[in-house]
Amino acid sequence: MPDFDFLELTIREVHQAFRDKRLTAEKLAEAFLDRIAAYDRQGPAINSIILVNPRALEEARELDRLHDETGGFKGPLHGIPVLLKDNVNTRDMPTTAGSRSLEGWIPQEDAFITKRLRSAGALILAKTNLHEFAIWGETLSSMLGQTLNPYDLTRTPGGSSGGTGAAIACNFGIIGIGTDTINSIRSPASACNLVGIRPTVGLVSRSGIVPYSLTQDTAGPLCRTVEDCVRTLEVMAGYDPDDEATAWSRGRIPESYLSFLNEEGLRGKRLGVLTSFFGREKINQPVNRVMEEAMGLLEAGGATLIDIEDRLDSDWMIREVSVHLDDLRSHLDAFLAHARPQPPVSSVREIMDSGKFHPGIGDNLKTAMELAPGTPRYNEKRLRQLALGTQIMKIMAGHELDALIYPHQQQLVCKTGGSQKQRNGVLCSATGFPSIAVPAGFAPDPSAPLGVPVGMEMAGPPYSEPALIGMAYAFERVSGLRRPPSSCPSLEACSRK
Repeated sequence: MPDFDFLELTIREVHQAFRDKRLTAEKLAEAFLDRIAAYDRQGPAINSIILVNPRALEEARELDRLHDETGGFKGPLHGIPVLLKDNVNTRDMPTTAGSRSLEGWIPQEDAFITKRLRSAGALILAKTNLHEFAIWGETLSSMLGQTLNPYDLTRTPGGSSGGTGAAIACNFGIIGIGTDTINSIRSPASACNLVGIRPTVGLVSRSGIVPYSLTQDTAGPLCRTVEDCVRTLEVMAGYDPDDEATAWSRGRIPESYLSFLNEEGLRGKRLGVLTSFFGREKINQPVNRVMEEAMGLLEAGGATLIDIEDRLDSDWMIREVSVHLDDLRSHLDAFLAHARPQPPVSSVREIMDSGKFHPGIGDNLKTAMELAPGTPRYNEKRLRQLALGTQIMKIMAGHELDALIYPHQQQLVCKTGGSQKQRNGVLCSATGFPSIAVPAGFAPDPSAPLGVPVGMEMAGPPYSEPALIGMAYAFERVSGLRRPPSSCPSLEACSRK
């Protein structure tokens, strides 16, 4: 088999190479396993992979046999290596949610989305690190420790899905799966120069995923291109009787999301710029400069930008609108109590009593023990969520907008040992609205050879994914801002070591 460049491969390119006999699923999996071996614990030591699938090569060979015998593919993701956030259940590998309190627990069944991915022919290559129990945004866990940002090894990769984000940025796989309760898909997309889709709550099932807040939780793809995200979303989306929220998606899923990939998707669109989601201090200027250039590219693609001056405060939304911590104990306790086989711990109280968690989430667990759904405070927050959603719909209707745009984070992703600040993703998390994060550019920094990645969000009303996909794809085509990190270059040889 001739030499093959495994950097920045897309699903479309892989499938063409399979058809042309230039590549096999086994060779592809082998190449990514080589990259993981070379860069995740050695070299830059990105520290993104909790566990590699021990049967990955065997499963890849089975897919190759199917292709050889039938001349066809198992499904639309045939042979595509997937990196799965380790709060998504896998029946043949442990699911830990990044916590030593769940170490070694192998669920009885795959999560609904894991089943969908496997049925489509995807190869689950590895499970990725996350901020423990998806509680915060630095990707720090008792199972693996701190994951690093491959563009700046002194910074975090965002989070909580930062292991997935860092690994996909490093070309350890082609598809990444994350979950998002407040910022957790779009944060690593922004920090790692990726595309991330937070779908409308109810479009993608959460059954078999360790929950944080089922009011706000969703799963979604993290990929290097819009098209690969869309191909993945197409497989993930759909009704699941074990997740009642997905009943709302019936009749709202198009025959094909791929049909909305349109190079002219920005032309004639009216985009509202949420000015209050841009910081005004010195620390915000690197992000603001990148966003100014990105907004110029939006206009070059044919969009009209309208400044929206309504005062929207993302920090206030996290404190007074989001119900993530209010839901945590109730929803996680229910998951653990009903999980089969029984996990090592069956409640948040038992997690705390075990001591097997990173100290950094201790205060969050204590706070969660004092909160619960149904209290007056909780009900006030839920009413604020409804009011916020109505406010956004009125803004969009009043200005005849197709989408809202803003930086995902008002300042650069934080250094390791710090905490994320001024993230704007809560707007869609608290309302259940969809959002796509796309690369907006790089901010120069002495510790980042290419610069620190900055991401832009495009947000819209519930089930507006088709319109957002068209605009995100058009922006990607006009901007061309995706760059692989210099910390993880091509390997000279792709044979197993």
